[in-house]
Amino acid sequence: MPTNNANLFATFEAIARDAGDATLIESGNGQTLSYAQMLSLTARYANALRRLGVESGDRVAVQVDKSLQNFCLYLATLRMGAIYLPLNTAYQLNELEYFLQDAAPRLLVCTPANYLAASEMASRNGVAHTLTLAADGSGSLNALIASEADEFATSQMQAEDVAIIIYTSGTTGRPKGAMLTHANLLSNGRALTQLWAFSERDVLLHALPLFHAHGLFIACHCALLSSSRMLFLDKFDAAQVSALLPRATVMVGVPTFYTRLLDQPSFDAASAAHMRLFISGSAPLLAETSREFLQRSGHIVLERYGMTESAIISSNPCSGERRIGSVGQAIAGVEVRIADGDDRPLGCDQVGGIQIRGSGVMKGYWRQPQKTAEEFSADGWFRTGDLGILSSDAYLTIVGRAKDLVISGGYNVYPKEVELAIDALPGVLESAVIGVPDRDFGEAVTAVVVRQCPDLTSDAVITPLKAQLANYKVPKQVHFIAELPRNAMGKVLKNVLRELYGKPGTAA
Repeated sequence: MPTNNANLFATFEAIARDAGDATLIESGNGQTLSYAQMLSLTARYANALRRLGVESGDRVAVQVDKSLQNFCLYLATLRMGAIYLPLNTAYQLNELEYFLQDAAPRLLVCTPANYLAASEMASRNGVAHTLTLAADGSGSLNALIASEADEFATSQMQAEDVAIIIYTSGTTGRPKGAMLTHANLLSNGRALTQLWAFSERDVLLHALPLFHAHGLFIACHCALLSSSRMLFLDKFDAAQVSALLPRATVMVGVPTFYTRLLDQPSFDAASAAHMRLFISGSAPLLAETSREFLQRSGHIVLERYGMTESAIISSNPCSGERRIGSVGQAIAGVEVRIADGDDRPLGCDQVGGIQIRGSGVMKGYWRQPQKTAEEFSADGWFRTGDLGILSSDAYLTIVGRAKDLVISGGYNVYPKEVELAIDALPGVLESAVIGVPDRDFGEAVTAVVVRQCPDLTSDAVITPLKAQLANYKVPKQVHFIAELPRNAMGKVLKNVLRELYGKPGTAA
Protein backbone atom coordinates (compact mmCIF):
# COMPACT_ATOMS: atom_id res chain seq x y z
CA MET A 1 0.00 0.00 0.00
CA PRO A 2 1.59 3.35 -1.01
CA THR A 3 2.23 6.03 1.59
CA ASN A 4 3.24 9.68 1.29
CA ASN A 5 5.44 9.36 4.37
CA ALA A 6 9.05 8.45 3.41
CA ASN A 7 9.55 6.88 6.84
CA LEU A 8 10.38 3.24 6.09
CA PHE A 9 8.14 2.14 8.94
CA ALA A 10 5.16 3.80 7.28
CA THR A 11 5.47 1.23 4.48
CA PHE A 12 5.79 -1.61 6.99
CA GLU A 13 2.80 -0.21 8.92
CA ALA A 14 0.51 -0.22 5.88
CA ILE A 15 1.44 -3.82 5.10
CA ALA A 16 1.08 -4.88 8.74
CA ARG A 17 -2.42 -3.41 9.03
CA ASP A 18 -3.48 -5.52 6.05
CA ALA A 19 -1.76 -8.62 7.49
CA GLY A 20 -3.49 -8.17 10.85
CA ASP A 21 -3.35 -11.32 13.00
CA ALA A 22 -1.03 -13.21 10.64
CA THR A 23 2.14 -14.32 12.44
CA LEU A 24 5.23 -12.20 11.88
CA ILE A 25 7.65 -13.88 14.29
CA GLU A 26 7.79 -17.24 16.00
CA SER A 27 10.78 -17.32 18.33
CA GLY A 28 12.87 -20.29 19.37
CA ASN A 29 11.47 -20.16 22.91
CA GLY A 30 7.88 -20.41 21.72
CA GLN A 31 6.92 -16.73 21.74
CA THR A 32 4.86 -15.51 18.79
CA LEU A 33 4.16 -12.03 17.52
CA SER A 34 1.53 -11.14 14.94
CA TYR A 35 1.72 -8.16 12.60
CA ALA A 36 -0.98 -6.43 14.66
CA GLN A 37 0.93 -7.10 17.89
CA MET A 38 4.08 -5.71 16.29
CA LEU A 39 2.25 -2.45 15.63
CA SER A 40 1.13 -2.26 19.26
CA LEU A 41 4.53 -3.13 20.72
CA THR A 42 6.43 -0.70 18.48
CA ALA A 43 3.95 2.01 19.48
CA ARG A 44 4.67 1.42 23.16
CA TYR A 45 8.41 1.47 22.57
CA ALA A 46 8.12 4.66 20.48
CA ASN A 47 6.06 6.36 23.20
CA ALA A 48 8.63 5.34 25.82
CA LEU A 49 11.51 6.69 23.73
CA ARG A 50 9.68 9.95 23.22
CA ARG A 51 9.00 10.20 26.98
CA LEU A 52 12.76 9.78 27.59
CA GLY A 53 13.38 12.81 25.39
CA VAL A 54 14.54 10.94 22.29
CA GLU A 55 13.74 13.07 19.25
CA SER A 56 13.95 12.60 15.49
CA GLY A 57 17.60 12.32 14.50
CA ASP A 58 18.79 11.23 17.96
CA ARG A 59 20.81 8.03 18.07
CA VAL A 60 19.60 4.96 19.98
CA ALA A 61 22.53 2.58 20.63
CA VAL A 62 21.57 -1.04 21.24
CA GLN A 63 23.88 -3.84 22.41
CA VAL A 64 21.58 -6.68 23.46
CA ASP A 65 20.88 -10.32 22.70
CA LYS A 66 18.54 -11.25 19.88
CA SER A 67 14.84 -11.30 20.70
CA LEU A 68 11.56 -10.29 19.14
CA GLN A 69 11.56 -7.34 21.58
CA ASN A 70 14.98 -6.29 20.26
CA PHE A 71 13.61 -6.40 16.71
CA CYS A 72 10.56 -4.34 17.68
CA LEU A 73 12.82 -1.79 19.36
CA TYR A 74 14.59 -1.39 16.02
CA LEU A 75 11.27 -0.88 14.24
CA ALA A 76 10.07 1.54 16.93
CA THR A 77 13.22 3.63 16.53
CA LEU A 78 12.45 3.96 12.82
CA ARG A 79 8.82 4.67 13.60
CA MET A 80 9.55 7.65 15.85
CA GLY A 81 12.23 9.06 13.55
CA ALA A 82 15.34 8.39 15.61
CA ILE A 83 18.48 6.67 14.25
CA TYR A 84 19.13 3.06 15.21
CA LEU A 85 22.71 2.12 16.11
CA PRO A 86 23.20 -1.67 16.42
CA LEU A 87 26.31 -2.81 18.29
CA ASN A 88 27.86 -6.26 18.27
CA THR A 89 27.24 -8.08 21.55
CA ALA A 90 30.84 -9.33 21.47
CA TYR A 91 32.30 -5.81 21.79
CA GLN A 92 34.30 -5.30 24.97
CA LEU A 93 33.87 -2.15 27.06
CA ASN A 94 36.89 -0.40 25.56
CA GLU A 95 35.44 -0.99 22.08
CA LEU A 96 31.97 0.18 23.18
CA GLU A 97 33.30 3.46 24.51
CA TYR A 98 34.50 4.58 21.09
CA PHE A 99 31.02 4.17 19.59
CA LEU A 100 29.42 6.10 22.45
CA GLN A 101 31.90 8.94 22.01
CA ASP A 102 31.57 9.06 18.23
CA ALA A 103 27.83 8.56 17.77
CA ALA A 104 26.81 10.51 20.89
CA PRO A 105 23.56 8.55 21.41
CA ARG A 106 20.84 9.85 23.69
CA LEU A 107 19.99 6.33 24.83
CA LEU A 108 21.97 3.12 25.32
CA VAL A 109 20.14 -0.19 25.69
CA CYS A 110 22.31 -3.02 27.03
CA THR A 111 21.93 -6.42 28.66
CA PRO A 112 21.18 -6.56 32.42
CA ALA A 113 24.51 -8.31 33.00
CA ASN A 114 26.43 -5.37 31.49
CA TYR A 115 24.35 -2.61 33.06
CA LEU A 116 26.67 -1.44 35.86
CA ALA A 117 29.79 -1.05 33.71
CA ALA A 118 27.96 0.15 30.60
CA SER A 119 25.81 2.74 32.39
CA GLU A 120 28.82 4.24 34.16
CA MET A 121 30.66 4.49 30.85
CA ALA A 122 27.60 5.91 29.10
CA SER A 123 27.08 8.56 31.76
CA ARG A 124 30.75 9.53 31.56
CA ASN A 125 30.36 10.02 27.81
CA GLY A 126 27.23 12.14 27.91
CA VAL A 127 24.59 9.48 27.18
CA ALA A 128 21.40 10.64 28.90
CA HIS A 129 19.84 7.24 29.64
CA THR A 130 20.90 3.60 29.92
CA LEU A 131 18.22 0.91 29.98
CA THR A 132 18.33 -2.88 29.87
CA LEU A 133 16.73 -5.53 27.68
CA ALA A 134 17.26 -9.25 28.24
CA ALA A 135 16.90 -12.07 25.73
CA ASP A 136 13.58 -13.09 27.33
CA GLY A 137 12.21 -9.55 26.91
CA SER A 138 12.58 -8.53 30.53
CA GLY A 139 14.56 -5.53 31.75
CA SER A 140 14.09 -1.88 32.63
CA LEU A 141 13.06 -0.95 29.08
CA ASN A 142 10.12 -3.33 29.08
CA ALA A 143 9.14 -2.23 32.59
CA LEU A 144 9.05 1.31 31.21
CA ILE A 145 6.66 0.49 28.37
CA ALA A 146 4.10 -1.30 30.55
CA SER A 147 2.02 1.85 30.99
CA GLU A 148 2.53 3.26 27.49
CA ALA A 149 -0.24 3.52 24.91
CA ASP A 150 -0.30 1.05 22.01
CA GLU A 151 -0.96 3.77 19.42
CA PHE A 152 1.67 6.10 17.97
CA ALA A 153 1.51 8.44 14.98
CA THR A 154 4.44 7.37 12.81
CA SER A 155 6.83 10.30 12.39
CA GLN A 156 6.88 12.05 9.04
CA MET A 157 10.32 11.60 7.48
CA GLN A 158 12.10 12.60 4.29
CA ALA A 159 13.60 9.96 2.01
CA GLU A 160 17.14 11.17 2.71
CA ASP A 161 16.77 11.15 6.50
CA VAL A 162 19.14 8.69 8.18
CA ALA A 163 17.49 5.54 9.55
CA ILE A 164 20.48 3.47 10.67
CA ILE A 165 24.14 4.01 11.44
CA ILE A 166 26.23 0.84 11.22
CA TYR A 167 29.92 1.06 11.98
CA THR A 168 32.48 -0.24 9.56
CA SER A 169 36.15 0.50 9.02
CA GLY A 170 39.11 0.34 6.73
CA THR A 171 42.47 -1.24 7.36
CA THR A 172 43.61 1.97 9.05
CA GLY A 173 41.93 4.52 11.24
CA ARG A 174 38.98 4.23 13.60
CA PRO A 175 35.62 2.68 12.70
CA LYS A 176 33.31 4.78 10.53
CA GLY A 177 29.54 5.01 10.87
CA ALA A 178 27.82 4.28 7.55
CA MET A 179 24.59 6.31 7.36
CA LEU A 180 21.78 4.42 5.61
CA THR A 181 18.66 6.40 4.82
CA HIS A 182 14.99 5.41 4.78
CA ALA A 183 15.17 5.51 0.97
CA ASN A 184 18.30 3.31 0.87
CA LEU A 185 16.64 0.62 2.95
CA LEU A 186 13.28 0.70 1.17
CA SER A 187 14.85 0.55 -2.29
CA ASN A 188 17.08 -2.37 -1.31
CA GLY A 189 14.29 -4.22 0.47
CA ARG A 190 11.84 -3.92 -2.40
CA ALA A 191 14.43 -5.04 -4.95
CA LEU A 192 15.35 -8.13 -2.92
CA THR A 193 11.75 -9.04 -2.11
CA GLN A 194 11.01 -9.11 -5.83
CA LEU A 195 14.29 -10.71 -6.91
CA TRP A 196 14.08 -13.49 -4.32
CA ALA A 197 10.32 -13.94 -4.99
CA PHE A 198 9.15 -13.49 -1.40
CA SER A 199 5.41 -13.85 -0.80
CA GLU A 200 2.99 -14.20 2.12
CA ARG A 201 3.36 -17.99 1.78
CA ASP A 202 7.04 -17.89 2.75
CA VAL A 203 8.52 -18.82 6.11
CA LEU A 204 11.98 -17.35 6.64
CA LEU A 205 14.37 -19.32 8.86
CA HIS A 206 16.32 -16.56 10.64
CA ALA A 207 19.33 -17.63 12.68
CA LEU A 208 21.47 -14.51 12.14
CA PRO A 209 22.27 -11.88 14.79
CA LEU A 210 20.44 -8.54 14.79
CA PHE A 211 23.50 -6.30 15.17
CA HIS A 212 24.63 -7.00 11.60
CA ALA A 213 23.09 -5.64 8.39
CA HIS A 214 22.53 -9.18 7.10
CA GLY A 215 20.30 -10.20 9.99
CA LEU A 216 18.84 -6.83 10.97
CA PHE A 217 17.39 -5.70 7.67
CA ILE A 218 18.58 -7.59 4.58
CA ALA A 219 16.65 -10.66 5.69
CA CYS A 220 13.91 -9.16 7.87
CA HIS A 221 12.80 -6.46 5.45
CA CYS A 222 11.96 -9.11 2.83
CA ALA A 223 9.62 -10.74 5.33
CA LEU A 224 8.02 -7.44 6.35
CA LEU A 225 7.52 -6.28 2.77
CA SER A 226 5.90 -9.58 1.75
CA SER A 227 3.87 -10.09 4.98
CA SER A 228 5.53 -13.47 5.48
CA ARG A 229 6.59 -15.24 8.67
CA MET A 230 9.96 -15.59 10.39
CA LEU A 231 11.22 -18.45 12.55
CA PHE A 232 13.48 -16.44 14.87
CA LEU A 233 16.31 -18.48 16.41
CA ASP A 234 18.62 -17.04 19.08
CA LYS A 235 21.64 -18.36 17.22
CA PHE A 236 22.58 -20.90 14.59
CA ASP A 237 22.47 -24.48 15.84
CA ALA A 238 22.90 -26.96 12.98
CA ALA A 239 20.79 -29.71 14.54
CA GLN A 240 17.95 -27.30 15.36
CA VAL A 241 18.06 -25.71 11.91
CA SER A 242 18.07 -29.09 10.19
CA ALA A 243 15.01 -30.10 12.22
CA LEU A 244 13.18 -26.87 11.34
CA LEU A 245 13.80 -26.92 7.59
CA PRO A 246 10.54 -28.82 6.88
CA ARG A 247 8.66 -25.85 8.41
CA ALA A 248 10.54 -23.18 6.41
CA THR A 249 10.78 -22.14 2.77
CA VAL A 250 13.76 -19.72 2.79
CA MET A 251 16.98 -19.58 4.80
CA VAL A 252 19.46 -16.72 4.83
CA GLY A 253 22.89 -17.34 6.25
CA VAL A 254 26.65 -17.09 6.08
CA PRO A 255 28.93 -19.82 4.68
CA THR A 256 29.49 -21.21 8.19
CA PHE A 257 25.80 -22.17 8.33
CA TYR A 258 26.11 -24.31 5.23
CA THR A 259 29.33 -26.08 6.20
CA ARG A 260 27.81 -26.95 9.56
CA LEU A 261 24.60 -28.18 7.98
CA LEU A 262 26.69 -30.47 5.79
CA ASP A 263 28.26 -31.89 8.95
CA GLN A 264 24.79 -33.00 10.11
CA PRO A 265 24.12 -36.64 9.12
CA SER A 266 20.38 -35.86 9.16
CA PHE A 267 20.71 -33.16 6.50
CA ASP A 268 19.75 -34.46 3.07
CA ALA A 269 17.43 -33.84 0.13
CA ALA A 270 14.42 -35.07 2.11
CA SER A 271 14.96 -32.58 4.95
CA ALA A 272 15.38 -29.76 2.40
CA ALA A 273 12.44 -30.81 0.22
CA HIS A 274 10.11 -28.08 1.57
CA MET A 275 12.70 -25.34 1.02
CA ARG A 276 12.58 -23.20 -2.09
CA LEU A 277 15.66 -21.04 -1.47
CA PHE A 278 18.95 -21.03 0.44
CA ILE A 279 20.81 -17.68 0.40
CA SER A 280 24.42 -17.06 1.46
CA GLY A 281 26.37 -13.86 1.93
CA SER A 282 28.67 -11.75 4.14
CA ALA A 283 31.65 -13.92 3.16
CA PRO A 284 32.76 -16.02 0.17
CA LEU A 285 31.16 -19.45 -0.12
CA LEU A 286 33.82 -21.92 -1.19
CA ALA A 287 32.98 -23.58 -4.51
CA GLU A 288 33.52 -27.04 -3.02
CA THR A 289 31.01 -26.26 -0.27
CA SER A 290 28.46 -25.14 -2.86
CA ARG A 291 28.95 -28.30 -4.92
CA GLU A 292 28.70 -30.56 -1.88
CA PHE A 293 25.53 -28.76 -0.78
CA LEU A 294 24.00 -29.27 -4.22
CA GLN A 295 24.87 -32.96 -4.15
CA ARG A 296 23.42 -33.46 -0.66
CA SER A 297 20.30 -31.29 -0.86
CA GLY A 298 19.50 -30.78 -4.53
CA HIS A 299 19.73 -26.98 -4.00
CA ILE A 300 22.22 -24.50 -5.42
CA VAL A 301 22.90 -21.94 -2.69
CA LEU A 302 22.13 -18.45 -4.00
CA GLU A 303 25.16 -16.22 -3.43
CA ARG A 304 24.84 -12.47 -3.22
CA TYR A 305 27.22 -9.57 -2.56
CA GLY A 306 26.73 -6.66 -0.24
CA MET A 307 28.47 -4.36 2.17
CA THR A 308 27.55 -2.16 5.09
CA GLU A 309 27.71 0.99 2.97
CA SER A 310 25.09 -0.19 0.49
CA ALA A 311 23.34 -3.36 1.72
CA ILE A 312 22.97 -5.74 -1.24
CA ILE A 313 24.78 -4.87 -4.47
CA SER A 314 24.38 -7.95 -6.64
CA SER A 315 22.73 -11.35 -6.46
CA ASN A 316 22.35 -14.54 -8.38
CA PRO A 317 18.76 -14.93 -9.53
CA CYS A 318 16.02 -16.90 -7.85
CA SER A 319 14.87 -18.05 -11.28
CA GLY A 320 17.71 -18.35 -13.76
CA GLU A 321 21.33 -19.39 -13.66
CA ARG A 322 22.92 -19.41 -10.21
CA ARG A 323 26.55 -19.37 -11.16
CA ILE A 324 28.76 -21.07 -8.59
CA GLY A 325 31.68 -18.80 -7.71
CA SER A 326 29.85 -15.67 -8.88
CA VAL A 327 27.79 -13.20 -6.84
CA GLY A 328 25.42 -12.59 -9.74
CA GLN A 329 24.20 -9.43 -11.40
CA ALA A 330 23.52 -5.96 -10.01
CA ILE A 331 20.11 -5.75 -8.32
CA ALA A 332 17.45 -3.23 -9.35
CA GLY A 333 18.46 0.32 -8.45
CA VAL A 334 22.21 -0.43 -8.34
CA GLU A 335 24.86 -0.13 -11.04
CA VAL A 336 28.21 -1.93 -10.92
CA ARG A 337 31.34 -1.20 -12.90
CA ILE A 338 34.96 -2.37 -12.83
CA ALA A 339 37.53 0.43 -12.90
CA ASP A 340 41.28 0.84 -12.85
CA GLY A 341 43.25 2.75 -10.24
CA ASP A 342 42.36 6.05 -11.92
CA ASP A 343 38.60 5.28 -11.88
CA ARG A 344 38.52 4.57 -15.61
CA PRO A 345 35.96 1.88 -16.52
CA LEU A 346 37.38 -1.43 -17.72
CA GLY A 347 35.90 -3.90 -20.18
CA CYS A 348 34.49 -7.37 -19.62
CA ASP A 349 36.67 -10.03 -18.00
CA GLN A 350 39.23 -7.51 -16.77
CA VAL A 351 40.24 -7.40 -13.09
CA GLY A 352 39.77 -4.06 -11.39
CA GLY A 353 38.16 -2.24 -8.51
CA ILE A 354 34.44 -2.83 -7.97
CA GLN A 355 32.58 0.49 -7.96
CA ILE A 356 28.87 1.06 -7.42
CA ARG A 357 26.24 3.76 -7.54
CA GLY A 358 22.49 3.84 -7.08
CA SER A 359 19.63 4.10 -4.63
CA GLY A 360 21.12 1.68 -2.11
CA VAL A 361 24.41 3.50 -1.57
CA MET A 362 24.78 5.16 1.83
CA LYS A 363 24.40 8.88 2.44
CA GLY A 364 27.95 9.01 3.80
CA TYR A 365 30.03 8.37 6.91
CA TRP A 366 28.79 9.88 10.17
CA ARG A 367 30.59 13.15 10.90
CA GLN A 368 33.33 12.32 8.36
CA PRO A 369 32.59 14.36 5.22
CA GLN A 370 36.21 14.25 4.10
CA LYS A 371 36.37 10.46 4.38
CA THR A 372 33.05 10.22 2.55
CA ALA A 373 34.39 12.34 -0.31
CA GLU A 374 37.55 10.22 -0.51
CA GLU A 375 35.55 7.03 -1.06
CA PHE A 376 33.71 8.35 -4.13
CA SER A 377 35.14 8.88 -7.60
CA ALA A 378 34.88 12.26 -9.28
CA ASP A 379 31.93 11.00 -11.33
CA GLY A 380 30.02 9.74 -8.28
CA TRP A 381 30.83 6.02 -7.99
CA PHE A 382 31.53 4.48 -4.57
CA ARG A 383 34.78 2.51 -4.41
CA THR A 384 34.03 -0.71 -2.55
CA GLY A 385 37.67 -1.66 -2.06
CA ASP A 386 36.98 -5.11 -3.55
CA LEU A 387 38.51 -6.40 -6.76
CA GLY A 388 36.34 -8.16 -9.30
CA ILE A 389 35.54 -9.18 -12.86
CA LEU A 390 32.32 -8.57 -14.82
CA SER A 391 31.47 -11.16 -17.46
CA SER A 392 29.93 -10.27 -20.81
CA ASP A 393 26.49 -11.12 -19.36
CA ALA A 394 27.13 -8.88 -16.31
CA TYR A 395 27.77 -11.60 -13.71
CA LEU A 396 30.17 -10.31 -11.06
CA THR A 397 32.97 -12.42 -9.60
CA ILE A 398 34.97 -11.15 -6.63
CA VAL A 399 38.65 -12.01 -6.87
CA GLY A 400 40.10 -10.24 -3.84
CA ARG A 401 39.95 -7.31 -1.50
CA ALA A 402 42.15 -4.33 -2.07
CA LYS A 403 41.90 -3.32 1.57
CA ASP A 404 42.95 -6.68 3.06
CA LEU A 405 39.72 -6.94 5.01
CA VAL A 406 39.19 -10.35 6.63
CA ILE A 407 35.63 -11.73 6.71
CA SER A 408 35.36 -14.51 9.29
CA GLY A 409 32.03 -16.20 9.89
CA GLY A 410 30.32 -13.30 8.14
CA TYR A 411 31.89 -10.62 10.37
CA ASN A 412 34.32 -7.97 9.19
CA VAL A 413 37.73 -8.04 10.86
CA TYR A 414 40.01 -5.09 10.20
CA PRO A 415 43.63 -6.23 10.46
CA LYS A 416 45.02 -2.95 11.78
CA GLU A 417 42.88 -3.10 14.91
CA VAL A 418 44.09 -6.61 15.74
CA GLU A 419 47.69 -5.79 14.83
CA LEU A 420 47.75 -2.82 17.20
CA ALA A 421 46.49 -5.01 20.04
CA ILE A 422 49.11 -7.70 19.30
CA ASP A 423 51.96 -5.20 18.95
CA ALA A 424 51.21 -3.86 22.44
CA LEU A 425 51.74 -7.29 24.03
CA PRO A 426 54.98 -8.03 25.92
CA GLY A 427 57.46 -9.94 23.81
CA VAL A 428 56.05 -8.83 20.45
CA LEU A 429 58.17 -6.79 18.06
CA GLU A 430 55.58 -6.47 15.27
CA SER A 431 52.77 -8.39 13.65
CA ALA A 432 50.63 -8.76 10.55
CA VAL A 433 47.10 -10.14 10.45
CA ILE A 434 45.72 -11.97 7.42
CA GLY A 435 42.74 -14.14 6.51
CA VAL A 436 43.33 -17.69 5.30
CA PRO A 437 40.71 -19.94 3.66
CA ASP A 438 38.67 -21.90 6.17
CA ARG A 439 35.86 -24.36 5.47
CA ASP A 440 33.83 -23.34 8.51
CA PHE A 441 34.44 -19.58 8.76
CA GLY A 442 35.12 -18.70 5.12
CA GLU A 443 38.33 -17.09 6.37
CA ALA A 444 40.17 -17.65 9.64
CA VAL A 445 41.87 -14.70 11.33
CA THR A 446 45.57 -15.54 11.43
CA ALA A 447 48.42 -13.60 13.04
CA VAL A 448 52.04 -13.61 11.87
CA VAL A 449 54.27 -12.36 14.66
CA VAL A 450 57.90 -11.31 14.99
CA ARG A 451 59.03 -12.11 18.55
CA GLN A 452 61.25 -10.06 20.80
CA CYS A 453 61.71 -12.99 23.17
CA PRO A 454 62.04 -16.53 21.81
CA ASP A 455 59.82 -18.16 24.44
CA LEU A 456 56.67 -16.25 23.41
CA THR A 457 53.88 -18.75 22.66
CA SER A 458 50.66 -18.67 20.69
CA ASP A 459 48.66 -18.85 23.92
CA ALA A 460 50.53 -15.83 25.27
CA VAL A 461 49.28 -13.89 22.25
CA ILE A 462 45.74 -15.22 22.03
CA THR A 463 44.73 -15.24 25.71
CA PRO A 464 45.15 -11.50 26.45
CA LEU A 465 43.44 -10.61 23.15
CA LYS A 466 40.28 -12.40 24.28
CA ALA A 467 39.85 -9.79 27.01
CA GLN A 468 40.37 -6.89 24.62
CA LEU A 469 38.64 -7.86 21.38
CA ALA A 470 35.40 -9.43 20.26
CA ASN A 471 35.92 -13.18 19.92
CA TYR A 472 35.57 -13.21 16.13
CA LYS A 473 38.54 -10.82 15.85
CA VAL A 474 40.88 -13.02 17.93
CA PRO A 475 43.32 -15.01 15.76
CA LYS A 476 42.58 -18.69 15.35
CA GLN A 477 46.28 -19.32 14.71
CA VAL A 478 49.55 -17.53 15.43
CA HIS A 479 52.64 -18.11 13.31
CA PHE A 480 56.09 -16.86 14.31
CA ILE A 481 58.52 -15.52 11.72
CA ALA A 482 61.99 -13.96 11.85
CA GLU A 483 60.90 -10.87 9.90
CA LEU A 484 57.87 -9.73 7.92
CA PRO A 485 58.30 -9.65 4.11
CA ARG A 486 58.24 -6.11 2.75
CA ASN A 487 58.47 -4.33 -0.58
CA ALA A 488 60.94 -1.57 -1.44
CA MET A 489 58.68 1.02 0.21
CA GLY A 490 58.53 -0.96 3.45
CA LYS A 491 54.93 -2.12 3.03
CA VAL A 492 54.23 -5.58 4.47
CA LEU A 493 53.54 -8.04 1.65
CA LYS A 494 50.43 -9.73 2.95
CA ASN A 495 50.02 -11.62 -0.30
CA VAL A 496 53.31 -13.37 0.49
CA LEU A 497 52.09 -14.20 3.99
CA ARG A 498 48.86 -15.61 2.58
CA GLU A 499 50.93 -17.80 0.25
CA LEU A 500 53.07 -19.01 3.17
CA TYR A 501 50.31 -19.64 5.69
CA GLY A 502 47.14 -19.85 3.63
CA LYS A 503 47.13 -23.60 3.10
CA PRO A 504 45.48 -26.08 5.46
CA GLY A 505 47.85 -27.79 7.83
CA THR A 506 50.50 -25.06 7.81
CA ALA A 507 52.54 -25.42 10.97
CA ALA A 508 52.49 -22.66 13.55
